Amino acid sequence: MTPARSIPPPPIDGLLACRVVLLQGAWHTMIEALCARFAKVRSEEWLARMARGHVLQGNGTRIAANDPFRAGIEVYYYREFSEEPIPVVESILHVDARLLVVDKPHFLPVIPAGKYRRETLIARLIARTGNPHLTPLHRIDRGTAGLVMFSADRASRGAYHALFRDRAIYKRYQALAAPLPQGDFPLLRNTRLVRASDGFRMHEVDGEPNALTRIEVLERGAECWRYALYPHSGKMHQLRVHMAALGAPIVNDLWYPHAHPVAPDDHARPLKLLAQSLTFVDPIDGCERGFETRLRI
Repeated sequence: MTPARSIPPPPIDGLLACRVVLLQGAWHTMIEALCARFAKVRSEEWLARMARGHVLQGNGTRIAANDPFRAGIEVYYYREFSEEPIPVVESILHVDARLLVVDKPHFLPVIPAGKYRRETLIARLIARTGNPHLTPLHRIDRGTAGLVMFSADRASRGAYHALFRDRAIYKRYQALAAPLPQGDFPLLRNTRLVRASDGFRMHEVDGEPNALTRIEVLERGAECWRYALYPHSGKMHQLRVHMAALGAPIVNDLWYPHAHPVAPDDHARPLKLLAQSLTFVDPIDGCERGFETRLRI
């Protein structure tokens, strides 16, 4: 029988411990059981984690390699990663008992994905605040800069998640992109977006629309215009796909309309897309709230 979930150990460098329950098996020691459960992790790696106290029982006591195995034991362990630092710094704009709002710089992912584990916004914020309950209420692309709002409290998290689920939060972005002199602004782009065959990019297809963006022009320059973008829905890469489909891909976009060869990040040429503001009625106290980025593109 799987034991009731215990209280997880505290994060280390912003990384939360992973949990596994080891069930029946013909193992004599804990290291045998762990190596069998995680076939791609060498015994030397488990020994190194144990030596640092990074493998624990559910009650918080450290696990040693030769500790006897017992069926149903709850194990918490910390993954270890070797990553190059991302030379950008996030800025906390607001924090209270329920919410934390941060300015995310370009190139920093919000949550772990792919090769990014320790160098993520969530890991950095947990390390800075000491709050292991931080959870992003929404996400923006790694290449996009600007506002990200986090839940800081498990009890109220569902109410704030509902704002995004029910589209009760007003989001405004800015982008620099090619001119659209023939456009009739404000312009509405309402199309159906699905994942492309490469498994990463999105593209427009025929069918019932599921992605709506309102587009306004803020400044008209010679080589590019500054646009205000208001996504009514929240499909992945929605703003980037819609702008590219109109013939005005966002400046420095390496994926839309055509994918370029994967190359190291060029910090001198960030994607010119900024999550500028979030406005909503607080579901807890009914007050109107709004947050504005301090970043510029």
